[in-house]
Amino acid sequence: MDHPVAGTTAAPVHRAASSPPLTERQEARRRRILQASARLAGRGGFDAVQMREVAESSQVALGTLYRYFPSKVHLLVATMQDQLERLHATLRRQPPTGETAAERVAQTLMRAFRALQREPQLAEAMARALTFADRSVSPEVDQVSRQTTAIILDAMGGLADPTPEQLSAVRVVEHTWHSTLITWLSGRASIAEVKADIDTACRLIDLTEAGTPGECR
Repeated sequence: MDHPVAGTTAAPVHRAASSPPLTERQEARRRRILQASARLAGRGGFDAVQMREVAESSQVALGTLYRYFPSKVHLLVATMQDQLERLHATLRRQPPTGETAAERVAQTLMRAFRALQREPQLAEAMARALTFADRSVSPEVDQVSRQTTAIILDAMGGLADPTPEQLSAVRVVEHTWHSTLITWLSGRASIAEVKADIDTACRLIDLTEAGTPGECR
């Protein structure tokens, strides 16, 4: 795994709560970094993402890259958040059509899964980064979780004030989705098994809304 070079230990500019918002130039630089990370991961998986190559591909200095992302794991987890954000935008333009909240969430998560399925090397790299993430990567992991939660809540109907029971169900669904992604990537689950597990977890959503099990298709 890559490690920061000397003199590049400043806090990541995109994570510190007390830091000012990124300037337009900084945001453009961060966007290039994330795009380079996704390209390299898409071609060769986790091992293909080398910080020096990311810096060269995104046309930033290596020290600058480490100020944004202290390690490859930080970078790839942030890449996953970015990919989910892009997916969320697509889902807003083309929302799910299921009759129940459970059906809509199941459709949404399978669409997300199929999008990752089209780029298995990238999916594997991001999933490995999540698996390797320690406490230092908590802000990036939290962003992935918040983005996934937002996608699920939108599919449920854009709940502005979900109940504790609904949030608990969302967490279970989120954990199931991440777990099925990892088991599929490792060859331990088929697409049919992934869908069955997601459908089963989604039934919890209708339980919290109506008190009776919903059906996921």
